[in-house]
Amino acid sequence: MNSRLSRRATLLGAAALCPLAMPALAQGRFPERPIRMIVPWAPGGSSDSQLRSLAEQAARHLGQPVVVENRSGAGGTLHANLLAREARPDGYTIGQMHLTMIRRPFMTRDANWDAATDFTHIIGLTGWTFGMVVRADSPYRSLADLVAAARRQPGSVTYATAGIGTTPHLTMEDWAGRERVELTHIPFRGGAEALQGVLSGAVQVMAESAVWGQPVLAGQMRLLNVWTENRVERFPSVPTLAEASGHADLVVTSNYGLSGPPRMDPGVVRVLHDAFRTALMSEENTRMRDRFDMPLVYLDTDGFTDFVRRRAAFERELVARLGIRLE
Repeated sequence: MNSRLSRRATLLGAAALCPLAMPALAQGRFPERPIRMIVPWAPGGSSDSQLRSLAEQAARHLGQPVVVENRSGAGGTLHANLLAREARPDGYTIGQMHLTMIRRPFMTRDANWDAATDFTHIIGLTGWTFGMVVRADSPYRSLADLVAAARRQPGSVTYATAGIGTTPHLTMEDWAGRERVELTHIPFRGGAEALQGVLSGAVQVMAESAVWGQPVLAGQMRLLNVWTENRVERFPSVPTLAEASGHADLVVTSNYGLSGPPRMDPGVVRVLHDAFRTALMSEENTRMRDRFDMPLVYLDTDGFTDFVRRRAAFERELVARLGIRLE
């Protein structure tokens, strides 16, 4: 009798502990249905292409589709409140976490999230290679030509980015301030739309990620500079922004990852991290990143969480120094 009671107590104790240790994984319930991935840009850009490839590869390991949903606008932050305030923390809604998401609350009162505390950060993935490009028939053959034009007629030089408050926007304003020139910013909803703005002749310059790579190789556009520390392998004759401007500290890269709502189950986070890490390292996703000159910047869950927290402090100082407000 005592032996049976003891055995029953042991089994009850073990059953009580299992849900606390790994509630989703122990019962084999995740994922049971498709996962929704929010891409906060218009279709066709570099991050949209990379994340779609990632979703396709991750789905093979998760056993469920990863459905991409584009929500473009507001500098790539329209999905922030969805993740931080509305979506359930069950792992079925995730989205891109990038520097503008971290930065925007420091520029406007309308952005009421805190990237350091209001999300569950899953994995760091890759980053962008930024640069300035013009149409092939543009009179601007170098950064010096662009500066000269802006000095002759302040505000006459227009440049496109994927939105107000994005990393390219802040970098262009930082650079223009150092050169004491005035440019006119034309924001678009994503890199692909900004590219068309320049190709159509509506805007003179684009400052964006390497969605411009193929048009440059095809002879449709001219790459004036890249913002990486070293020259890009595919474009060895193109100077870096630091080289072209003479400002050695103008090295600008912007890595991003995936995050979800706050308070996600650690077991679910592990499943997502492992599937997306496998997808990131796949030959298919590597080819996609190479197409857009996107470096591998893998960070595990703890590493990406730490990156976001440290970057938030840096972005707060940058916005204050440049004095950029969206109101």
